[in-house]
Amino acid sequence: MALDAAGQQVPTSKEEDRPSGTAWRVLLLLFVGNLLNFFDRVIPSIVVEPLKAEFGLSDGDIGVLAAAFTVIYAIFGIPLGILADRGTRKKIMGWGLAAWSLLTAATAGATGFGALLLIRLGVGVGEASFAPAANSMLADLYPAQKRSRATGLMQLGLPLGLVLAYFTIGPIVTAFGSWRAPFLFAAIPGLLLAACFFFVKEPRRGAAEVGGADALAGPSDRPFKRIFSVPTVWWIVLAGVGSNMAAYSVNTFTVPLFQRWFGVGLTPAATLTGVVVGLTGLVGLTAGAWVADRAGRRSPTARVLVGATSMLIAAPLAFWALSLGRDAVGAFVAIFGVAWLLQYIYYVAAYPALADVVAPRQRGTAIALYFAANYLLGGAVGPVITGVLSDRFAKAAGGPAREAAAIGLHSAMAWVVPITLLVAALGLFGASRTIGRDATRMKEQLQAA
Repeated sequence: MALDAAGQQVPTSKEEDRPSGTAWRVLLLLFVGNLLNFFDRVIPSIVVEPLKAEFGLSDGDIGVLAAAFTVIYAIFGIPLGILADRGTRKKIMGWGLAAWSLLTAATAGATGFGALLLIRLGVGVGEASFAPAANSMLADLYPAQKRSRATGLMQLGLPLGLVLAYFTIGPIVTAFGSWRAPFLFAAIPGLLLAACFFFVKEPRRGAAEVGGADALAGPSDRPFKRIFSVPTVWWIVLAGVGSNMAAYSVNTFTVPLFQRWFGVGLTPAATLTGVVVGLTGLVGLTAGAWVADRAGRRSPTARVLVGATSMLIAAPLAFWALSLGRDAVGAFVAIFGVAWLLQYIYYVAAYPALADVVAPRQRGTAIALYFAANYLLGGAVGPVITGVLSDRFAKAAGGPAREAAAIGLHSAMAWVVPITLLVAALGLFGASRTIGRDATRMKEQLQAA
């Protein structure tokens, strides 16, 4: 410990950097909550083919199902983000977890496409409660120079949730002979975790900023105007739109792509998808967070450039993989896996960038607005475009229905995924030109508050 001008003990820079035991415990809960968020979210995309067969759906219908969830998630994320800036974040996450877990279980009782759609809309409302409150709390637990690593650890829940889902849903469906069974199993851990959040100690807002005082948290009036007056926010939103269009298209349609184009069954298709879009995230987020934090020690600009470069490389690799023939499943897994590993670095570059330029009392709202734009313009649009293009390319291909469906989906993904990754790269390169100035301005505002 060191002494300040008044003779009081204050932590040294190394002690400030070292997370407390409480921070680690909360980070663990946030990680598990994020894992369950994506586990529950991805189940419908794994059982696409059984759903299509039972309810007589097209790829366009599957895209609409994914988009509807995403739209409601985005819309309700805004008021829930504002609530995260004004209310108790642990309660928001706890009640949200309980709600989406119960509705996930209710999905097993859907009797038609309409019922399935309505229930998944409810799941979207519940899941929308998590990200704004979680990211706001994380920024108050860790100082700026440690946020990429902390964000990377929390975001590990994304690929691990996908891995667990892709590796287990197929066997569960096979064991019980129904696509409905996984929805019931998924609800149990969510309800248990929801109870844990109510016992979390709420961190003080702005605690990880200069001086650690609420007085330095910045003004809370007119949050929308203040957030969107920051140029970096607009560039990060553009990057998020591109990244989410790619990610939601891939998460929705990769299992059926393996089944149709490469001719494998549901369980191996789900497992291979888990390798391509799940296991790669473990490396992308851990290694990417380490690289991003080291770059962030030089400047916020350097950290954003790490993400921009990664996305720029990922785009041609994804196009290469989606140009391969039907007998090249091994090469596809390897090449597309590398592209998706690089895509994960987006998260550890973009998420901390928002905390770098937005004052603490506005971060929950900023995250909610960020997700709303990303999901409405990216996550919702990507699967719909991919599904509609798949149906049109299949119709143009003609011939046997199974063959046409394979060609249609493969062609649609070859168009959508590389282009949207390039959009994400463009957004991050744009942010790299403004973040230094915006981060300095935010710090000056905090010091003047």
